[in-house]
Amino acid sequence: MAPCITALVVTHNRKALLSQNLSTISAQLYKPNRILILDNASTDGTREMLGEEGWLDHPGVELLALPENTGGAGGFAAGLQHAIGSGAEWVWMMDDDAEPHPDALEELMRVATDPGRIYGSVAVSGDQTAWPLHTIEGQQFSNTASLPDAFQVVSLPFLGFLVSAGTVARIGYPDEGYFIAGDDHEYCLRARANGIPIVACGKSRIEHPASHHYRFGLGPLRPTCFYIQPWKRYYDVRNRIASAMRHDGTLSALGTTVPATAVRWLATMLNESDRRAQSKAYFAGVWDGLLGRSGRRHEQWGI
Repeated sequence: MAPCITALVVTHNRKALLSQNLSTISAQLYKPNRILILDNASTDGTREMLGEEGWLDHPGVELLALPENTGGAGGFAAGLQHAIGSGAEWVWMMDDDAEPHPDALEELMRVATDPGRIYGSVAVSGDQTAWPLHTIEGQQFSNTASLPDAFQVVSLPFLGFLVSAGTVARIGYPDEGYFIAGDDHEYCLRARANGIPIVACGKSRIEHPASHHYRFGLGPLRPTCFYIQPWKRYYDVRNRIASAMRHDGTLSALGTTVPATAVRWLATMLNESDRRAQSKAYFAGVWDGLLGRSGRRHEQWGI
């Protein structure tokens, strides 16, 4: 018997992207049993769009609207809890700007044979991966032509992320305190710490805008740097440190993650604009990360 699969989409104020996303999910060759839309308190007419386009009349579509914006982390945590509580055996998670290829779920389910593993589609932008994929052996994939059918990776984003109810029972839900950025990476760290492999499926693909990144620095301190807005930078910095402290310990965070953050700050100062706001975001992120502060806090810092 085929497993019960819920496709979970988290959205906030991007109704046009959501509409396209829902169309691509409903066009899957392998149909999910249900589509769960988690609306993070949108104010752009998302609910009206869903009604006008008939999504809310579809028996296989459910809307779960939150009273406040809890960020991607809070949305995935609430959506995953609701999906599993409603009988889902597997949950296929993604953001509203994802466009799964028609055979994305079909190819994923060819590989997903063990509920004790986490599986994931590959985010692509044309013939390139949306961001580099790193295997547990240290190999990196950036071109879609070389992707194996299935390979273990260090982590996967919540973008075609397939997790079983049994795995969630073992390791819990995403940490809603992250708000945005790094919640998926922390979840993968938690899974691997519990002996749960993370498997990417090379033939299951989701179109997604490519990240804008570059490498900077020398030797071991040559981290990947991303072009991102200051308010998002705060969460990226804070949550990297939070994950390092949680999974590697304070000494490792101070000896590795904080120095890497300093390198990223220097790269930002040399390569990006709005340096004053970016510097403030770095300082605030390091401060709150080391102090263990979580939740939505960029506005309190005036970022």
